[in-house]
Amino acid sequence: MPRSVPDSARILQVGPLKPSLTETLRTKYDALVLPADPAERAGFLTTHGAHVTAVVTSGRTGVDATLMSALPALGAVVNFGVGYDTTDVDAAAAAGVGVSNTPDVLTDCVADTAVGLMIDALRRFTDADRYLRAGRWPVDGNYPLTRQVSNSRVGIIGMGRIGGAIAKRLSAFGCTISYHNRHRVADSPYRYAGSPVELARDVDVLVVAAAGGSGTRRLIDADVLEALGPQGYLINIARGSVVDEDALVAALGAGRLAGAGLDVFVDEPNVPVELLRMDNVVLLPHVGSGTVETRAAMEALTLRNLDEFLATGQLVTPVLQPAARV
Repeated sequence: MPRSVPDSARILQVGPLKPSLTETLRTKYDALVLPADPAERAGFLTTHGAHVTAVVTSGRTGVDATLMSALPALGAVVNFGVGYDTTDVDAAAAAGVGVSNTPDVLTDCVADTAVGLMIDALRRFTDADRYLRAGRWPVDGNYPLTRQVSNSRVGIIGMGRIGGAIAKRLSAFGCTISYHNRHRVADSPYRYAGSPVELARDVDVLVVAAAGGSGTRRLIDADVLEALGPQGYLINIARGSVVDEDALVAALGAGRLAGAGLDVFVDEPNVPVELLRMDNVVLLPHVGSGTVETRAAMEALTLRNLDEFLATGQLVTPVLQPAARV
């Protein structure tokens, strides 16, 4: 059901955003900023909640059903980022609230990150760098042999835009590509596996590129990791929630997995201390799209979505279009 628009409509920023985007929202849109402190937030929403028509947030923060209910005039949640699993899309649909994200513009950089993590995890360049810097080369001799990346067998969980871009890059390395997706991809040149376990059983490297959310939570569980096996590697550039992190830590710790490359975690920015102690794991602080060019493109698309909503009530790259405003 569409929500009515108050005369004193306001934009609300929820959670931290790119500094330049925050500044633009402040200066161009006179945006409010939702307080982080729960006690302060309650008073803020009592004063301003009824006037908010659009929220700008990120995939790391999002808008849950509780916050949505405190914003009765809300018409759109504009996400900076491709992931939107932190926003309750079902609640948004029920309330007629639109949701947008920033697809395509970050595909290349996230795919590059996946390939970089795979190379680093298999060749262990980061650990070799630490070995050299610690003065071990002249003392302990040559660094141990590692695994070849080219011509390896790679399975991709999620053959969407990013999964396809990863496959294209790894095909140039001579890798054999297979994938699992909710549905087969029409005309895909890659082998389809009916389940994550089936996929993991036949590959050397499993790359997670699936969307987050309840439908994929812990999709990569202990059974999948067991199928991947002690010679297998896991690469995750999707969402931490897609992997059972406890099962991953246990498998790595017990030698039931050869290594991992991770850009995302369940409770960011907190990373399990066990992972921090493992030399066969490459850890990145969620920087998959973190280049100057990509973040600028994401910011521009975020503002295009906001401007289009304010002008027409629609979104440029909708996950869910808003209901008609009254």
